[in-house]
Amino acid sequence: MELSEMLFLGGFVVFIAAILLLDMFVIDKKAHEVSIREAGTWTAVWIALALLFSVFLWFHGDMVHGIENFSDLQAVASRYASHLKLNPDDFESSLQQYRHYMTVSYISGYLIEKTLSVDNLFVMMMIFTSFGVGKNEYQHVLNWGILGAIVLRFVFIFLGAAIISRFDWVLLVFGAVLVYSGVKMYLNRNKKEEMDVEKHPLVRLLSKTGRIHPQFEGDKFFIRRAGRLLFTPLFVTVLVIEFSDLIFAFDSIPAVFSVSLDPYVVFFSNIFAILGLRAMFFLLAAIADRFRYLKLGVCVLLVFIGVKMLIHEFFEIDAISSLVFIVSVLVVSIGASLVVKRQTV
Repeated sequence: MELSEMLFLGGFVVFIAAILLLDMFVIDKKAHEVSIREAGTWTAVWIALALLFSVFLWFHGDMVHGIENFSDLQAVASRYASHLKLNPDDFESSLQQYRHYMTVSYISGYLIEKTLSVDNLFVMMMIFTSFGVGKNEYQHVLNWGILGAIVLRFVFIFLGAAIISRFDWVLLVFGAVLVYSGVKMYLNRNKKEEMDVEKHPLVRLLSKTGRIHPQFEGDKFFIRRAGRLLFTPLFVTVLVIEFSDLIFAFDSIPAVFSVSLDPYVVFFSNIFAILGLRAMFFLLAAIADRFRYLKLGVCVLLVFIGVKMLIHEFFEIDAISSLVFIVSVLVVSIGASLVVKRQTV
């Protein structure tokens, strides 16, 4: 990792940390049940921030890698976008081409992560219901869940990038996993997901310690009884959500690598998608029944992305075509949900 990349990444992480701290300890300090209007407003705010970052990449994306001359550009492109035809006699045009490629890849990755997150949000709803978490505490749990998800994404993405750079055949494994996940999701699309809390492996592991407190204590994660530190059900809920996100990451991160091998672009798109998950959760919880075809769209996207990774050695689906397909799937699945009368999908 170059010094310029480390500095930019460090600045980005500080910026994101500042936003999260402001959100967690100032804006949403008081626990409350989030309304549809509030959720919609914050969803729009997070989307606007993500789009503003895409504007930055469009005009100044080279700052991420500290590109100052054609040699720098060629070195970066050879690692992450070897298919681009750069002109050594026109540095500015070549630089602009790479910036635009970064931007399109970022937007595609953002949309993929957002779309795939829908299935994870349904799992979160199931976890809250299974643990009997009060609606006033949803926000508190999701705050820490999202913070943990960001840390996991950082580790997974840069570790994944390092593995791919050494063993490019891993992309074929990722592709096969995504096709399998898409087909499996389609076959199980009408099954009602349920969770037996006591049989969850993480709960069983914590139960063996004898440190799980049997009831909620407001928004507290820990409580001390007879000199012993105990985990409240709220803390266990956070851990289970993190566990589910860990499993979800095995699909979502390889999917974003299908549109860009640049770990920074993958990381940025993931983080901006995750930041809006909490607001999206409350919005989706209220209108989930209206978008019954969205899960079918997720299945299609997983299969498409998996196939794209499997055939990349023989046929390259360019970034613009991928973005058009992703947007088309979203528009069709959402449009069908609003227009077609309810029936078994």
